[in-house]
Amino acid sequence: MNSISNIWNHPKTSAAGLLIAVVTIAGTLSQQGITLGAAGTGTVVTLVSGLATALLGLLARDPAMQPNTQAQQTNSTVKLGAWALIALLLSGTTMTACSGISVAQNIVNWTPALQSAVAVVNSTASVLDPSAAPIFTAATVGFDAASNTLEAEAKSYLANPTAGILVQLQTAVVTFQQQVNASLLAAAKITNPASQQKALADINAVGTVVNSILALVESISSKTAVARMAAHSTIKLAMVRPYLNESSAAVTVAAHYDEPVEMARLQVAQTELSAARAGF
Repeated sequence: MNSISNIWNHPKTSAAGLLIAVVTIAGTLSQQGITLGAAGTGTVVTLVSGLATALLGLLARDPAMQPNTQAQQTNSTVKLGAWALIALLLSGTTMTACSGISVAQNIVNWTPALQSAVAVVNSTASVLDPSAAPIFTAATVGFDAASNTLEAEAKSYLANPTAGILVQLQTAVVTFQQQVNASLLAAAKITNPASQQKALADINAVGTVVNSILALVESISSKTAVARMAAHSTIKLAMVRPYLNESSAAVTVAAHYDEPVEMARLQVAQTELSAARAGF
């Protein structure tokens, strides 16, 4: 009876627990090669896991169902947000079940946003303080070439998903990621506050897309390949984290996937955590 009354009195907690259980079971089934059939470009298992994770994100932003104090509401939201992040991390094991083709298409779908962000960067120097413009230009000079290469490799892999082209795609995204990290460190040295803020914001817009693509490439790469990619990342995430804008990144990701910003925040956090764990 106590269990039943607890479920009745704490519906959000019970729902969160049930959804986490669903994601955990889905991850275990995926690791065992159990798919329960196809669903679109993925499997039933990955679909169920994704839906459960999305519901957790929505649950985390819902207003409290019962009157609570402000402190209780805040505590509840924090706990639900943490549960949603846990579910995202657990569901990461099922994401690898996605085919290379679907991931390559996802990467290609990101390229218009990448090209747009790079175009903004190309015009940024003209509005910066005269002393800041040369620093910014030197830091971002390779963005055009890097974005074109990354787009070309993604389209090549989509058309012909071979191991050789995947290596080229891995190299392209790591190269660009390192350029973005280097440019963030350089822009941080700009002394004019307004110019520094503008420079970092525009570089962050590019970085959001590049990091999203990096996460997608990681999802279809072997552990050995990811380790090799990380070894070529000499400017680590920890070094540039003070200059990252997670809020802006979440807005970009939410708009791209047409999802709640709260859910995108968790995805951005998961991407950063996964990258750091992999050695980036």
